[in-house]
Amino acid sequence: MNRRMIGYYNYTVLLTYAGMISAVIGIFCSIGGQFSAAMWCLMVAGLCDMFDGAVAATKKRDENQKRFGIQIDSLCDLVGFGVLPGLFCYTISENKLTAGVCAVMIILAAVIRLAYFNVLEENRQKEETGHRKSYLGVPVTTIALLLPIVYLLSHNQILPGSYFYQIATALTAIGFITPVYIKKPQTTGKIILLVLGILEGVALDFFG
Repeated sequence: MNRRMIGYYNYTVLLTYAGMISAVIGIFCSIGGQFSAAMWCLMVAGLCDMFDGAVAATKKRDENQKRFGIQIDSLCDLVGFGVLPGLFCYTISENKLTAGVCAVMIILAAVIRLAYFNVLEENRQKEETGHRKSYLGVPVTTIALLLPIVYLLSHNQILPGSYFYQIATALTAIGFITPVYIKKPQTTGKIILLVLGILEGVALDFFG
């Protein structure tokens, strides 16, 4: 009888788990009204997600390990880019009904998109090797760049009021399930996204 704990344990999932842990801390921060800290956690989760695939590709894995990686990545993404931004929008909007609707929208849209992605990705890996070249629908990690910008603009009274959080959340949710093909960023694209994230972090440090 195999007494090992269930799951697959190797370094390829550590960055994915780190992103999820950051997201959970961000959820706690949102509940406690520490909104700037919550945005930091969201960006850290986005950073982890950007590179976890590259880390996983460094190890040869069997089919079950690959399928486990797909599932665990999407489950952690749901926490980081569905539950965290949804709860953040709801709490920073002082529990308004419209904010609650937007929160439900982004969580539900993230669930649908990620589950659909898992189906497509498992089928793709059966038919071809190599990395995915495009996404169907707006990637869920988009919210990790968008929401901190909205927070900075709103926090500094450039976009006064809480409705901008709700608009950004709702529009991103719609983007998650809109069937448009978006090219997956390669090295140059990832560098640009990383620079944008660093600039957001600097702005959040000074103005958040």
